[in-house]
Amino acid sequence: MTKDQLLKQPIWQLTGEQFLELLNFKNADEPQIQDEVQDTKSHTYVYGIAGLCKLFQCSKSTAHRIKNSGVIKDAITQTGRKIIIDAELALEKLRVSKKGGRRCKN
Repeated sequence: MTKDQLLKQPIWQLTGEQFLELLNFKNADEPQIQDEVQDTKSHTYVYGIAGLCKLFQCSKSTAHRIKNSGVIKDAITQTGRKIIIDAELALEKLRVSKKGGRRCKN
């Protein structure tokens, strides 16, 4: 079946094979969504509070607290509501800070 024929047919009348075919047509047309973590030239960036939560493996409130504490302020670029964080720098700043726990001797 063509894509137009599948789109016009009610979903309850589709076979499993036709349904999967329709999903493949739909996914091919849509642009791919960019991940929250993006690698570019030896820098890894995370975006927003959700990205910070994944990076530090913490809750949203803890991520807000870390961001607002100023410990990782050098790693954060914020314009309006858009937050971009250099992940490697943020992890290093948090590791070295007194608030981030004991200092590593490496």
